[in-house]
Amino acid sequence: MMMSGLLKKNVGRAVFRRGLASEVAPAAPKMKTFKIYRWSPDKPAEKPKLQEFQVDLNNCGPMILDALLKIKDEQDATLTLRRSCREGICGSCAMNIGGRNTLACLCKIDPDTSKQTKIYPLPHMYIVKDLVPDLTQFYQQYKSVQPYLQRKSVPEDGKENLQSIADRKKLDGLYECILCACCSTACPSYWWNQEQYLGPAVLMQAYRWLVDSRDQASTMRKEMLQNSMSLYRCHTIMNCTRTCPKGLNPGKAIAEIKKALATD
Repeated sequence: MMMSGLLKKNVGRAVFRRGLASEVAPAAPKMKTFKIYRWSPDKPAEKPKLQEFQVDLNNCGPMILDALLKIKDEQDATLTLRRSCREGICGSCAMNIGGRNTLACLCKIDPDTSKQTKIYPLPHMYIVKDLVPDLTQFYQQYKSVQPYLQRKSVPEDGKENLQSIADRKKLDGLYECILCACCSTACPSYWWNQEQYLGPAVLMQAYRWLVDSRDQASTMRKEMLQNSMSLYRCHTIMNCTRTCPKGLNPGKAIAEIKKALATD
């Protein structure tokens, strides 16, 4: 009787183990094709190309940045891209994914493995390497609008520059810009005139300081924009607003600047 009981117990354990084994059996590979823009300054004679990579989505995170880092770590260490926060607050991983400028860390991978995903650097920019654009001009333009508080006087108590709740609310939708350049590089006017036209991102930052009740340099700021190129190359195409990964509205900010200059 004791041997019979032990036999039943062992059989039961074997069946249980087989059940666990079937539950944890590895899933069939779910291979997704990514076509990535490649160009290296070390080989200037070679034309840019799209290189194909296969990634198993079963062993990859859900975002495009996860796939890019997996490719770089496991398949091609020479793949070059910018990334930092992985949280959509630094703007480093801005690129063109599936035909739209966005952040790789916020862009989800399309689970449909029958469709390829094409990834390019931000359009109409000089390329440093692969997915890294040269943003020198973009940052120089940002610097040119003097994006900092300017005052002719200081509070009498020597402490804070106070602001009402209503005035503070005017900055909502402006201060959240992370300068990823997605909007500016989606703008046809910026493509053709970026040496002089400031572009949506920089103009939105210019408006952020124009509308700040604590700033006392509004006259100077308006004079800087009062020319035919810095502001008025905007033709209200609104690509900027459609592509912003933070859901902001640079087009509206530019319209508000135009209104302020017209009624000044």
